[in-house]
Amino acid sequence: MKHSSLRLRLIAGGAAAILIALSVAGFALTILFERHVTRTIADDLEVSLKQLLAGIEAGPDGKLVVVRPPTDPRFSEPLSGLYWQVGDDGDQLVRSRSLWDDRLTVPIDQPGPGEVHHHDIAGPFASRLSIVERRVQLTMAGKSVPIRAAVAVDLARVDAAGKAFARDLVVALGLLGAVLALATSVQVMLGLRPLAALRRDVAAIRSGRSSRLPEAVPDEVRPLVEEVNALLEAQAREIERSRDRAADLAHGLKTPLAALAGDAARLRERGEDKLARDIEAVGAAMSRHVDRELARARLRGAARRGESVTVELLPLVRSLVTIQSRTPAGRSIDYGIEVADYVAVPIERTDLAEVLGNLLDNATRHAKSRVRIGTACDADEFCIVIEDDGEGLDEAARTEVLSRGIRLDQRGEGAGLGLAIVQDVLDAYGWSLRLSRSELGGLKACCCSAVASAGPGI
Repeated sequence: MKHSSLRLRLIAGGAAAILIALSVAGFALTILFERHVTRTIADDLEVSLKQLLAGIEAGPDGKLVVVRPPTDPRFSEPLSGLYWQVGDDGDQLVRSRSLWDDRLTVPIDQPGPGEVHHHDIAGPFASRLSIVERRVQLTMAGKSVPIRAAVAVDLARVDAAGKAFARDLVVALGLLGAVLALATSVQVMLGLRPLAALRRDVAAIRSGRSSRLPEAVPDEVRPLVEEVNALLEAQAREIERSRDRAADLAHGLKTPLAALAGDAARLRERGEDKLARDIEAVGAAMSRHVDRELARARLRGAARRGESVTVELLPLVRSLVTIQSRTPAGRSIDYGIEVADYVAVPIERTDLAEVLGNLLDNATRHAKSRVRIGTACDADEFCIVIEDDGEGLDEAARTEVLSRGIRLDQRGEGAGLGLAIVQDVLDAYGWSLRLSRSELGGLKACCCSAVASAGPGI
């Protein structure tokens, strides 16, 4: 796909949107997971705090004693990451074995009775702790003494869980992104399918297999189809008017040219041979151009109107050979026809006769004794081939005669712009004319078309 490809742009845009969406989702999910783990840990700390408060008593000596510490064994493991401590406003402080010789630095605040405060504090060995504390009143030696109990956990567990979750999330989101990218590609291809169908329909119009775009299309494409169909109709009307004007002009010139030829004949009778020849030369040149325009006007225009037409090649070739064999130049020519009886060509019969008639006429006038008409077909193209055993043309001359307005032969009347007419007809149907050296020794003229558009039976 090229950089200008609409498919590439849509897929790239979709991939970028998926990447951004998954990145934001991954970041948000990681934060939500850490918050969830933090809340779960806080709930566990509150449970441990309640167990701790339930086990605090005053000893016989008036000192604080924790007779039933929280049951989690990590409280008994030194520096395990799970700690508790109990203290009063004086010097009394009882702590879990896991704190070893350290202590929890509880923030200076005054929780109200029954209030539970949550804090993040620095712990042993530069660790970061989440702490839950509560203030209660304990009766000691007949006095009510405020006691602060706290339970803390190392937040490294939260960080480790967050990193593990992030690693798993990257893999999951990567797989999800691949699936979404594939789905986006499929969606783009399905969404652009009407454009591919539209391209095929336009190609069918250009090749003459159709005259309009089908209107059974999605709503988003229908306005374009309607505009193209309107343009095709307007173009068809303009082409028809142009063809009619060309035909009218050519027919209108016929009478003045005939009168000019009559004047030249009268001048010759009066002895004005040079002037008569000059007038006849001008009239002949004008007549050739008129003949060409008449031939172009006679084109059925089937390729332009999109009509589905075909003609069997063999009967037409036989008919044209019969006509040529009756001409003075064709009576001594041996015509070889090598065309299968099943070959059909998608060109209107009159137009194809115009093409093959001109080429056969040229081959007949240049041949010594043989003219061969056949077909050639390979994987890419189909050709109608007309060859003769005349003198032929070198490469430079073949290029020159294919130029517009150059005559192949200047000897006989009617030779005129035959090849130009052939090219005009073939161009109208998307075919091409190629000239080369024949195996017979003379000229080889090939009328070629792509196999896909050459027609049935080929």
